[in-house]
Amino acid sequence: MWIVIAVAGGILALAHTAPVPFLFDFIAGGRSAWHMPKRTPATVYLTFDDGPNPATTPDLLDVLARERVRATFFLIDRHITDRTAPIVRRIFADGHAVALHSHTRAYMLMSPEHFAQTLTAAAAHIEQVAGRPPCRAFRPHAGWRSWPMYAGLKRIDHRMVGWGWMLWDWNWFRERTADSVVTRLRSRAGNGDIIVMHDGDESEPFKDQRHTVDATARLIPELRARGFEFGTICDPAEQ
Repeated sequence: MWIVIAVAGGILALAHTAPVPFLFDFIAGGRSAWHMPKRTPATVYLTFDDGPNPATTPDLLDVLARERVRATFFLIDRHITDRTAPIVRRIFADGHAVALHSHTRAYMLMSPEHFAQTLTAAAAHIEQVAGRPPCRAFRPHAGWRSWPMYAGLKRIDHRMVGWGWMLWDWNWFRERTADSVVTRLRSRAGNGDIIVMHDGDESEPFKDQRHTVDATARLIPELRARGFEFGTICDPAEQ
């Protein structure tokens, strides 16, 4: 009996926290995206979380502009201020996709209605600042999700976006460095894979994430050498 309870508890925990598609994601079907369709030529998808961040995002945008690469930025609503509004406008102007992100796992506990209202307000804030709305995509903090979140996404016709296995910059409780990020990502990325790095920090809006800028500058040429092109989670022209 206790074994059954333990297994059920483990499955339930993974449904909320697994860094790969799991129970809720399969049930949600097209409402969940952890991998993009394979394309010819092979395409990978760079995504950046927790911005906008004055200490990092402008330099990251410079790298992307120099390399002529478009990416997807998942922005935290409370990080969008008078100081960071010009950065948000530049993200749009440079042709990148913009989507929604959260700074806390507490979103998991919201009712579907409250969650939908929260995302709608965040999208309206971005549109007020930039003159254009974000695309209909959301990434939860640390990938932690719940079924009420999926129900809320359905109400406003959004989808949840994850990432590929091990295609992240988290370094297992060790310091993140450009070397650790590039070493992990350059050989693992495949056609349709979603890569996640951080140009900001959920609790420190002005944290210097220099490793992301340096890693991106090194990673793009290496992936190009393997024959990859770069895409966005949603079409910026449709935002």
